[in-house]
Amino acid sequence: MKASEVRGHLDGLLLSVLESGPLHGYAVITAVQERSNGVLELRKGTIYPALNRLERLGLLDSTWESVGERRRRCYELTDAGRRSLDTERKVWREFTAAIGSVLEPAQPRTAT
Repeated sequence: MKASEVRGHLDGLLLSVLESGPLHGYAVITAVQERSNGVLELRKGTIYPALNRLERLGLLDSTWESVGERRRRCYELTDAGRRSLDTERKVWREFTAAIGSVLEPAQPRTAT
């Protein structure tokens, strides 16, 4: 599944994988892929701009970390990010319930 297919849900995905603690960008990509059993294939060109945008919005903080001679940026949720994730989850549940009730109705209607 490509990034265009998760449009509108990317923020929630990123916030969710950062809920358990700080991760660098590539680890965020890997976490999304692992949690989705390989179905979601998000690219660096999609993830990094989104992480930067979420940071500008105050939903993430970032710090630089050195690993050997390499530096990488680690992202973590802020309190506002946790609240936003709660909202994202609520909206997702409402959305999937509504779509599910249309696609898979509990009982078919009978003609009268």
